[in-house]
Amino acid sequence: MAAMDLVSVGLTVLDLLGRPIDAIPAGGGVSLVEQIHLTPAGTAVAPALVAARMGLAVRLVGGVGDDELGDVLRAGLTRRGVDTSHLQRIDGTRTSATILPIASDGERPALHAPGASLAVSLDGDVDPVIDTRFLHLGGVGTMPRLDGEPTRRLLEAARERGVTTTCDLIAPGEATRTALEPVLPRLDYFMPTLDEALALSATTSARDAASFFADRGVGTCIFKDGARGSLLVQNGDATRIPAFRVDVVDTSGCGDSYCGGFITALSHGFPVEEACRFASATAALVATGLGSDAGVTSFDATLSAMKSLPVLDADRGGSVE
Repeated sequence: MAAMDLVSVGLTVLDLLGRPIDAIPAGGGVSLVEQIHLTPAGTAVAPALVAARMGLAVRLVGGVGDDELGDVLRAGLTRRGVDTSHLQRIDGTRTSATILPIASDGERPALHAPGASLAVSLDGDVDPVIDTRFLHLGGVGTMPRLDGEPTRRLLEAARERGVTTTCDLIAPGEATRTALEPVLPRLDYFMPTLDEALALSATTSARDAASFFADRGVGTCIFKDGARGSLLVQNGDATRIPAFRVDVVDTSGCGDSYCGGFITALSHGFPVEEACRFASATAALVATGLGSDAGVTSFDATLSAMKSLPVLDADRGGSVE
């Protein structure tokens, strides 16, 4: 039996959020806000947080600096039940951090200071990374020492052990295209946003984008599409998964938490389409609070939300063509 249910590898960030912030005071002015929140975050961290919150045994492989922010981030992960035994402390670096001024409508521009996540590596024994049922890559193309051959070796070892593999992106660019080449043929589920998928594939429809990635070996594509829900594309068939209607506080971490919810549902034996609906409920709950793991309290509560929350207007879903 695997030691962990989920190992999440990749971008590790400390977020400082405030709300509502619709404008920055001019000069030395001061504005009062309702809430300020500090939380671990990132494309590897947020899936780990929500999966741990819902009862999975979760390990994070990422990097923090040798600074106070790194201490705070590690403590926050531990307090939330995430195994940090393979969270790397990168001497001489700062911890990656983001300031998020959350607007009244839940949107969130970001001010990001890169740091130790850029130096994460897998130079040693990968057994603790693949001793798991699910392996998630968060932020391919953003970690120079991890992208490419190290990731290829990791995924091949995971496949040999029968580990289910998933992948998400953040702000993809030209480096991402190159970094994805050894990743795509070794993925069970590729989970970018629809906009990211269209840009990377240079196509104009979800179906064509999925065909592009399928031709490169991806098993199943799940394209996250914000308030329009998500698109599940497998074996050439596309299914629109609706988003759920909630009172939105903060949309940061919703896409990342979708991945964590999806993996959690698969770990419970859900069929893929039902796992996508559970993932949508996870993301909806996160949007009701501040931070990347807000709103999620347990597996049972998330399952109840999936069964009871109203869905957004299907007309907003758009076409897959």
